[in-house]
Amino acid sequence: MSSHDFESVRAELGLPPADRSDEFPDAVLAEAARIAEGGPPAGEDATAVPFVTIDPPGSTDLDQAMFLERIGSGFRVHYAIADLASTIPPGGPVDVEARERGETIYLPDGRIPLHPPVLSEGALSLLPDQARGAALWTLDVDASGVVSNASVRRAVVRSTAQLDYEGVQAAFDAGDPHPSIEPLADLSRIRRAYRVDHGALELALPEQEVVRDGDDWTVTMRRRTDVDAWNAEVSLLTGMGAAQLMLDAGIGFLRTLPPAEEHAVSSFLRAARALGVPVPDGATPSDVLAALDPELAASIALMTEATGLLRGAGYEAFDGAAPQQPLHAGIGGPYAHVTAPLRRLADRFGTEVCLAICEQRDVAPWARDALPALAEVMRSADQRAAKADRACIDQAEVWELAGRVGEEFEAIVVSADRREGQVMLEAPPVVGRCAGADLPEGEQVRVRLTEVDQTRRLVRFEVAGGEGRTITT
Repeated sequence: MSSHDFESVRAELGLPPADRSDEFPDAVLAEAARIAEGGPPAGEDATAVPFVTIDPPGSTDLDQAMFLERIGSGFRVHYAIADLASTIPPGGPVDVEARERGETIYLPDGRIPLHPPVLSEGALSLLPDQARGAALWTLDVDASGVVSNASVRRAVVRSTAQLDYEGVQAAFDAGDPHPSIEPLADLSRIRRAYRVDHGALELALPEQEVVRDGDDWTVTMRRRTDVDAWNAEVSLLTGMGAAQLMLDAGIGFLRTLPPAEEHAVSSFLRAARALGVPVPDGATPSDVLAALDPELAASIALMTEATGLLRGAGYEAFDGAAPQQPLHAGIGGPYAHVTAPLRRLADRFGTEVCLAICEQRDVAPWARDALPALAEVMRSADQRAAKADRACIDQAEVWELAGRVGEEFEAIVVSADRREGQVMLEAPPVVGRCAGADLPEGEQVRVRLTEVDQTRRLVRFEVAGGEGRTITT
């Protein structure tokens, strides 16, 4: 498998080859070098605050650093976000190129960055022991999860440690978390409960990912750890605080998802009962999902069913009147992207809007004028990134199963109708369509691989010992 690569995916989607992923036009690189030499921008000196970052091991594009405090029965969150708006000249080569790209695209064999690495992995990244410009959020959360204050200002910060998920999880499990994030578990549980009470749809589905195994590529199933979820809650808290600032001020850029249609809710609750999942009287999909054990096959099937509740995601720019539908139903309230500006274009603009609101000044014209077009830029970028991710997983799946037609596998039925279903193999963790009438959702079945098509990146299964037409993934 050593000859396998993802160049066909890159070519199909118009992405640069792996050995040129970091290439940018000369003018962009020249401006990036000048920005990198300039040092951190002016701002409040917050370098004494013991911030830490939590990211996957080896990460160098670090958007976020946090310091958490207990205040009485509640919490105070100090959340530093890399400040790009104060250093990237509006309309300059770096800005123009970023608006073309929209977001960083991650492939198994390398990333295609939004910004030149000298910035995103160097001068603007919140690397440890480095003075960096930041948009510094302060959010107060009471014991019931309600935010009583959310504000942001420009500051210079210095991260004291670069932590990773595995290490943080081990420290919490041992009862010895880093002091800068000691309240993280309690804060996150309270905020999650608050969001569930407000209708958030929590899906803890394991995620397929492609990883290198020597010279080969293999599909693995990544299960979300507690620390993954806790860390995400801090980002969601900040995004919800930012959205409320925008709505109160009448200007901003929201990530939206409409509430599920009534028929979709009814269908979901019927599916839960059919799978044997408890549905108390008056329970909402949010309540049911929050109580699931993600290790159970029935839970995986029901969470897959719940994706039908999460349709219609989009972006809403507004200046004056708030949008008619400002909510993100999956998160449990209004939400804005502001916490990942090194990797996502919208966050630079959303942060600048919030800074202007908190400083009680007009939003800078370069940011205000860009809002109407930003929605389409982000929609296109999201679609491109999702296609790349799916195509790489499909490619790795056919490599995994090449030469194994006729073999049988144990699988879980994650969804089904009268003619076919979707199954997830136990090993390798391939997800695909399977022929078979009335497959038992949430139960284990034995399936047979009937075809592997490497050109079209698809596989076909059928129920072992059964009859039925094969279904394309």
